[in-house]
Amino acid sequence: MSAEYEPEQPTGADAPCGQGIPAGLLEEAAGVRAALEAVLMVIDEPVTEEQLAAVVGLPAATIRDQLHELAREYDGYTREGDAIPVRGFELRQLAGGWRVYSRPAYADIVSQFVVDGQTARLTQAALETLAVIAYRQPVSRARVSAIRGVNVDSVVRTLAQRGLIEEVGTDPVSGAFLYRTTAYFLERLGIGSVDELPQIAQHLPGLENLHEIENALQ
Repeated sequence: MSAEYEPEQPTGADAPCGQGIPAGLLEEAAGVRAALEAVLMVIDEPVTEEQLAAVVGLPAATIRDQLHELAREYDGYTREGDAIPVRGFELRQLAGGWRVYSRPAYADIVSQFVVDGQTARLTQAALETLAVIAYRQPVSRARVSAIRGVNVDSVVRTLAQRGLIEEVGTDPVSGAFLYRTTAYFLERLGIGSVDELPQIAQHLPGLENLHEIENALQ
């Protein structure tokens, strides 16, 4: 294993999460990039090189090099300069971190997919998450997850894509994004403000009256 990709071996509380990765997985640059891709595929906010370095267990400089290599690969180039097919997504560095985005050239197709998806019924998971946000707003994804007892990242993305919720600043303590319902949400429910919502907040997280919201959103 080359020294460039050899993880440090701290012990105890200082050991990074990457030390739990199966032996041999990060012995080559390709393995490092694969590990980074695995993380990039599940985040919905830019992640810093330092965060990735802590998870993978490699120096931040190595992570930075591999992120740039991934970005070039997605754009249709290799380290050797060979041309390869361009991906439908790209890796961007912005807001102090890295995240995968769909490529602008396919914006019309992605937009059509999102619009078509808005005609589908909301799932029970989406309705429950929307209800929690409506009654607890502004609220972070972590708080919603704690109330529902499950991860809500993908559901929050769906609700945001459908225009029912939106980001509204960050939590002053944790820095997490906060979410609230939108004017479109009020429009679909036929009310002027969230103050007109049925008084079921005291029942959360039971969410017994979700059928009222479901019927209004159809």
